[in-house]
Amino acid sequence: MEKFVLGLRALPLLFVFLFNSIAYAADVDRFAGTYTGNAEFMADGEKQRRDLSTTITPNKNGFTLSWTSVTYKKDGRTKEATYTIEFVPSPREGIYSSAMKVNVFGKRRPLDPLNGEPFVWTRIEGDTFSTYSLFITESGEYEMQEYHRTLTEGGLDLIFRRIRDSELQREINAFLAREE
Repeated sequence: MEKFVLGLRALPLLFVFLFNSIAYAADVDRFAGTYTGNAEFMADGEKQRRDLSTTITPNKNGFTLSWTSVTYKKDGRTKEATYTIEFVPSPREGIYSSAMKVNVFGKRRPLDPLNGEPFVWTRIEGDTFSTYSLFITESGEYEMQEYHRTLTEGGLDLIFRRIRDSELQREINAFLAREE
């Protein structure tokens, strides 16, 4: 009988855990898909163009976020950068922790910004899926990169900001169309 009562006491906790897991999945599912677009912006006094893509893929433990940026240089060269990061729900609703490294116990965890690695997390608030990446430089200054992806008809409005020690270094705005 005592085990039965203990089991009944655990039932509400199980319900909360399952409900939160379903809620997390539902939030991410709204953003799931592949999006592509391009942006023109001023950098160092010159107009630059970038092709951009983002893919958000839910999985059983959270989701995977991949994004690519192709920059076209004035001299005809191109520079392509692709990043792929796994995210898992944090104990805080709507906030996801990056899972970029595996510790000695096999648990996935974020990187360590004090070792020169980026600390990355994502927040879902309403129709906006925001990803933050914090870097601590060798001199102890910081750089924050913010990617705000807001659901709109046909895709995502993207706002990218790079901030170094409270000063806005770059802002790029673009529309990324949902691929079918």
